[in-house]
Amino acid sequence: MLLDKLLVLAQSTGFASLSAGHIVMLAIGIGLIIIAITKEYEPLLLVPIGFGCILANLPNTGLLEGTGLLKILNFGLEYDLYPALVFLGVGAMIDFGPLLANPSLMLLGAAGQIGIFSTFLIALGLGFNLKEAGSIGIIGAADGPTAIFMTQKLAPHLLGPVAVAAYSYMSLVPIIQPPIMKFLTTKQERSVVMRQWREVSKAERIAFPIIVTILTALAVPSAVPLTGTLMLGNLIREAAVVDRLSRTLQEGFANIVSALLGISVGATMQANIFLTKQTLGILALGLAAFIGGSAAGVLMGKVMYRVTGGKVNPLIGSAGISAMPMAARVSHMMGRKENPNNFLIMHAMAANVAGQLASPIAAAAVFTLIMGR
Repeated sequence: MLLDKLLVLAQSTGFASLSAGHIVMLAIGIGLIIIAITKEYEPLLLVPIGFGCILANLPNTGLLEGTGLLKILNFGLEYDLYPALVFLGVGAMIDFGPLLANPSLMLLGAAGQIGIFSTFLIALGLGFNLKEAGSIGIIGAADGPTAIFMTQKLAPHLLGPVAVAAYSYMSLVPIIQPPIMKFLTTKQERSVVMRQWREVSKAERIAFPIIVTILTALAVPSAVPLTGTLMLGNLIREAAVVDRLSRTLQEGFANIVSALLGISVGATMQANIFLTKQTLGILALGLAAFIGGSAAGVLMGKVMYRVTGGKVNPLIGSAGISAMPMAARVSHMMGRKENPNNFLIMHAMAANVAGQLASPIAAAAVFTLIMGR
């Protein structure tokens, strides 16, 4: 009798059910955490994603079943709660002033989304179905919450690989983008010093999120859950009458939601779902999408350089993707290398916030094309 009980106890341990797949995924989760800590690549998200991956691949815990913790947290993904709340916090952090001072830089944000559509077509050609191709293409927006939001709607079985690809490439912006920027521009173009722009009034800052929300809802209704919360957060920031709420959204609230989002995303990285040839294809296509969006932004910057007679530095075009604020910092640093007197950060941030605004709209356009609504 005692022997039988000991046998049951042994069989109930995680060791009894541990597979090679579990071990590989545990290593991947630990690897993400190590990279986030030692290299400081998107630690706010990669640490909880890595830990969520570890939790999801520890057998016999019950975390993914019934009322298990990860099962409950997953509702925030399933019902699109976390991405919308992240955008609420991001909106409270964003200063749209530089973009309002020079609205033409919205073209850079639009160009930065080209990677979405080009990769969508490539994925279709490689045999992914329409919904899967749409989800993979959205990695090119370099916007993790948007990629998660749309993938959950289009191809939830790809959520783990798509989210990991999106956040990994966002964290690798300082490595991926500089060679692209240098290859596509000349030293003369990289040395352009951009002038300071006009001051933006408080009335403009307050009107902007309201107008954008209304126009977006009328043009691309499916973008409203993300664009609307982004603009609400920004209105709270710019109204300057609810400072305590604005500070809360920017700090504690945004960090808590990001942690919950990361753990939930990591929990989708189960061995039987993640360890497939399809995952490798998604990671490769995601890189192509990211490169395509960055290159398209720089090329649009070159067009603006020509049209304005050399007043726009094409380097800021790479910030047209939504990896904020890292992409803007990379543009600024590249400009300073070529010309120590160059100060591109505000101009690059204008392109960056344009990309942040454009990414959910572009993703929603893809969703509408696929779903017809």
